[in-house]
Amino acid sequence: MKPLKDKRLSSYLDVESLNKLVIPMIAIQLAISILSMFLNIWLGIIVLILFIILDVLVWRLSNKVGEDLDSYITNLSYRIKRGEHEANIKLPIGIVIYDEDSEIEWMSPYLQSFSKNDESLIGKNIEDVFPGIEIESDFEDEDEDESENGNDEEKTEPSKNIFEWRGNYYKTRVEKDINVIYLENVSNYVEIKDELYKNRSVIGWLYLDNYDEVTKGLDDRAISNFNSLLTTYLSNWARQHNIYYKRIENDKYLLLLRHEELKRLEKEEFNIVNNIREYTSKRNLPLTISIGISYGEASFVELADFAQKDLDLALGRGGDQAIVREVEQEPRYYGGNTNPMEKRTRVRSRMISEALQEQIKQSPTIYIMGHMYPDMDSIGSALGIARIAMMLDQECKVIIDQNEVGSDIQNLLEEIEKFKDTAKNIITPEEAYETVTPEDLVVMVDHHKPSMSIAPDMCEQTNKVVVIDHHRRGDEFPKDPILVYIEPYASSASELITELFEYVSTDGNSINRIEATAMLGGIIVDTNNFSLRTGSRTFDAASYLQSVGANTTTIQRILKEDPVNYLERMEIIKTFEFVSDGMAVAYGGEEENHTQVIAAQTADTMLSMTDVEASFVIVRLNEKQVGISARSLGKVNVQRIMEQMGGGGHLTNAATQIEDQTIEEIKEQLTEIIKEANT
Repeated sequence: MKPLKDKRLSSYLDVESLNKLVIPMIAIQLAISILSMFLNIWLGIIVLILFIILDVLVWRLSNKVGEDLDSYITNLSYRIKRGEHEANIKLPIGIVIYDEDSEIEWMSPYLQSFSKNDESLIGKNIEDVFPGIEIESDFEDEDEDESENGNDEEKTEPSKNIFEWRGNYYKTRVEKDINVIYLENVSNYVEIKDELYKNRSVIGWLYLDNYDEVTKGLDDRAISNFNSLLTTYLSNWARQHNIYYKRIENDKYLLLLRHEELKRLEKEEFNIVNNIREYTSKRNLPLTISIGISYGEASFVELADFAQKDLDLALGRGGDQAIVREVEQEPRYYGGNTNPMEKRTRVRSRMISEALQEQIKQSPTIYIMGHMYPDMDSIGSALGIARIAMMLDQECKVIIDQNEVGSDIQNLLEEIEKFKDTAKNIITPEEAYETVTPEDLVVMVDHHKPSMSIAPDMCEQTNKVVVIDHHRRGDEFPKDPILVYIEPYASSASELITELFEYVSTDGNSINRIEATAMLGGIIVDTNNFSLRTGSRTFDAASYLQSVGANTTTIQRILKEDPVNYLERMEIIKTFEFVSDGMAVAYGGEEENHTQVIAAQTADTMLSMTDVEASFVIVRLNEKQVGISARSLGKVNVQRIMEQMGGGGHLTNAATQIEDQTIEEIKEQLTEIIKEANT
């Protein structure tokens, strides 16, 4: 590189401001010299000569300084130019210049160093060379770390202005006005980010669902052996997955692990849940576990609280499963493929009954509501709670939308009209909205999702909500309920509420015949005539209801099927088809409205057919809603399938309602979910 031809410093200093300083100095020197000559001619000459010598020395010194500075500036300019050149070659920043046709005109040597031997990239289209670059897109400087649907695999992907090319990650910036693309090598940052992501902290709780029941009849030696067996198994599992675990209580463990190990557990679908059940069952000590795990951007205290909520959700769904949730994301479910074991005790029933009575006594009015398109269990359990309130001399209202009921419920309501003390408590959702106050108590029976309620907004109108349900708990739940009684193992909500009567004072008006009949009808319908989800407590409840006047003949008359309904079911069954091994789907016409009861009865009928392990019936409920009823024999968890479509229920009995979609669209979605579940 040739030196720069800059002007001399003497010329650079030849400016007007300096002239104004030099001229007065020379004038002063001349004045002093002339004055000296007047005093002494020789003295004046000597002073003049000294001034001349001084000026010459200053002039030569200034020239020398200018030359040195000029040389320094020239050398500095050369070094800057050379540094720029070296930067283009060695710095991890690539530069690409392209033409109007998006073809490469020039590339920095840094990028060319990654080219293959004898490969020329000049003249090629940018998108062919760099598939990750879109010239027409407006790239943002910030990375976008958000992912859709909580998918963790997407979170490890670089943001949209970072792409991978020949083993490195580059952050891009497109300058469209000058047709230049800048590429910064950020591979180290991506690797660090990925490593930090893998090492994110994960906190979990592992709970032994039925530890007390399993060890209840064992002596101290047997309990010690069982604990040793359990500890050995869990220790091996934790060591294999790099999990730190600590026993906090007899039936509860704290889990600490990395996110990378969590992904491994999810890939294995938390087989520890099934394995430990099978392992202990072989020793005639069938133990089930539940796991709640949380991770994300939160403190350890918050993660522990979130993990506890996930564990509570798992237990509310019947246990024997694992729930994983990232902070502020939807939960992911694993396990839950067996019917929940009976864990309710008489003591718990008594405590719930006493707590419920206390809340009823402290409330001006009690509003009881079941789910939309109510069945016998929904109405029966609501009437049961209303009777408990009346026995405590409290005002109560049962919310029923008589325009949205099936023929069986219509028959039941006609029977209720014969009992004035029961019928007077029934009101419409509109009347409930007009009269409810924040001090009133709202009791949700046979469901726990506010969106499925007959009056969905009632939970927001009061400060006190009680939930009594037998379905596995879903993610949607009332905000801060004061009392929750969810027992997924129970046959029905009517069974749960029947047991509460044992602990209510009989001084008031006891349950009447129609209320007992409705509750027994709820148990019969939900157990399919005591053939599904039936335990000893179910028969105890049924026996009690019969002892207080429940009439099975009335139930048969109420449930008597209209010939039109029978023909409706047959028309739906005509569309019967297998979409996967053992998975059958049937559907109604797009222009025909059916009740949820018809769909449920059709699903039950299909389940009795050869080779059918699970049945799904899709029908239009009204102009906006389509309903799905799902049934299984136990091998298929239809609850998990319905949850993916916004519903819920049990392992063998579930349903959902979907708005603003056609039956064909819903059938396609259901088919895809079923096929994924079977892969």
